[in-house]
Amino acid sequence: MSVLLVSAGYDHTIRFWEALTGVCSRTIQHPDSQVNRIEITNDKKYLAAAGNPNVRLYDITSTNPNPVTSFEGHKGNITSIQFQQDNKWMVSSSEDGTIKVWDVRAPSVQRNYKTGSPVNEVVIHPNQGELLSCDQDGKLKIWDLSGNKCSTTIVPEDVDTPLQSLSVASDGSMLIAGNNKGSCYVWELPNHTDATTLNPVTKFRSHTKYITKVLISQDSRHLATCSADHTARIWDVADKQNIQLESTLDGHQRWVWDCAFSADSAYLVTSCSDHYVRLWDLSTKEVVRQYNGHNKGVICVALNDV
Repeated sequence: MSVLLVSAGYDHTIRFWEALTGVCSRTIQHPDSQVNRIEITNDKKYLAAAGNPNVRLYDITSTNPNPVTSFEGHKGNITSIQFQQDNKWMVSSSEDGTIKVWDVRAPSVQRNYKTGSPVNEVVIHPNQGELLSCDQDGKLKIWDLSGNKCSTTIVPEDVDTPLQSLSVASDGSMLIAGNNKGSCYVWELPNHTDATTLNPVTKFRSHTKYITKVLISQDSRHLATCSADHTARIWDVADKQNIQLESTLDGHQRWVWDCAFSADSAYLVTSCSDHYVRLWDLSTKEVVRQYNGHNKGVICVALNDV
């Protein structure tokens, strides 16, 4: 199980794929709701599935189709989840306007932050001591876990322009957020271990329609953006001042909801409302594998090929 590729969406199923052959090797039913986001623990032992309004934790290493743990406490759709690097805790965001930090080992809420607006995404800074969130009010917030407070609030556009997604570089050098008008904002983090100093660098138009996902590659040199315009795009962000479009990944028939880079940043997996998951070779801009099995829109994908 060197490569884990998993997808889920509106058909209430979670599907595990053999990445090379395109064969669906396992299907888990998720009867509660659609699955909004999935996340694999770094040790590849567990898969978390975020729905409405709970997170279910599944054991990847067993054939047990039932969740081994449930995280309950949100009052609305859960929009994002992420595990801390040692898998000891997990953070989630929700349309209920809260961000919750969970103890994974004994499911309980360790922190509960009220934002006053539906939260579209939350990510953990590489320093593991700060959270960064974006919300429906168009606010970017930084949460200091040790101080247990919101340390910074930034509104890059009009207050009523929702920020849909954000991503922080693995080396802590850069933060990028995308809004529902197709624009991306880039900030530099001069002190890579601390997110409180954010220097705005540039704004660029990545799509003509709604952005659903922004994701910086593991090598911090590329940015993937997914959109309602039926495309995913890859950007060269090595020079933050001069961001260049590298490729437009055409072939999706509907909204592109989510994406995941391979560990070497050479491939991208996308999930789409047209029921397909696609694996792209970024050097050729071609689909090298298409995964067919969902019977409704696929809105989330997770890849661990380390």
